[in-house]
Amino acid sequence: MSPRPPERLEKTLARVAREQGLAQERLRRWVSFLALCGVLERAVHEGILSNYYLKGGVAMELRFAEGARATKDVDIGLAGERAERLQNFRSALALGFDEFSFQLKGKPLSMDNADAVRLELGVLYRTRAWQTIDVDLGPAGSDAVDFVEPTIPGLNAMGLRIPSPVRCLNLSEQVAQKLHACTGPYSKGRARDVLDILLIDLLGKMNVMAVRVAAEHVFEQRATHRFPPEIKLPVEWKPELEALANELGYPATTAAEIEARFRKCVERIASAN
Repeated sequence: MSPRPPERLEKTLARVAREQGLAQERLRRWVSFLALCGVLERAVHEGILSNYYLKGGVAMELRFAEGARATKDVDIGLAGERAERLQNFRSALALGFDEFSFQLKGKPLSMDNADAVRLELGVLYRTRAWQTIDVDLGPAGSDAVDFVEPTIPGLNAMGLRIPSPVRCLNLSEQVAQKLHACTGPYSKGRARDVLDILLIDLLGKMNVMAVRVAAEHVFEQRATHRFPPEIKLPVEWKPELEALANELGYPATTAAEIEARFRKCVERIASAN
């Protein structure tokens, strides 16, 4: 397939978004996310990276598409210390993917609480600016990885190559990490994790026994609070929880209902054997 001129790709994006009832900006981000997956997969095959995995909201979107909340940044796990991660990531980006190339912008921002580096990444199509996204490079340990076939609609209709499968943090491990994040001392701004966990449960994708084992390990390793955690959601989360629940079409739409469902979900995880 011959590459599309940049202006034709823009028109194709608008047409496909309209025909499939997708938000145009969200479809554009999905293109950027999967182009980035393509270059990371290429880097693994060429020996530049030993491994990588996506986590956070992007991993949820690649699994569940419009069923998941929209996200604007990419969380990536890479092996090594921060400086090593950054250097390997730069080397991977230099490979490019099909007609996409990448440019880091500005100065990396260290996020000490998460042992991560935040980067501003420019995505280009045939040397023309396509989009800018934020990337968080975090550590990757011995966490299990799932090979995920992206469920993103619209990309085949755009005539773009889709890297498949892509590497995402194991779903049980992701639930465990989200549970730790939204119940611990650094939970500010983590209301979205509650609905991510409930969505996984609602879709029947949660293995409660595997989540319990993963959660016990995460909570012990990070040693900030005990497992199972006390479930008392901050009052200030109410507007975000209710807005997201309505946006996602979740069956519980009030903060009280969401908290009750979340508490029962955590109780099921904690008692699994």
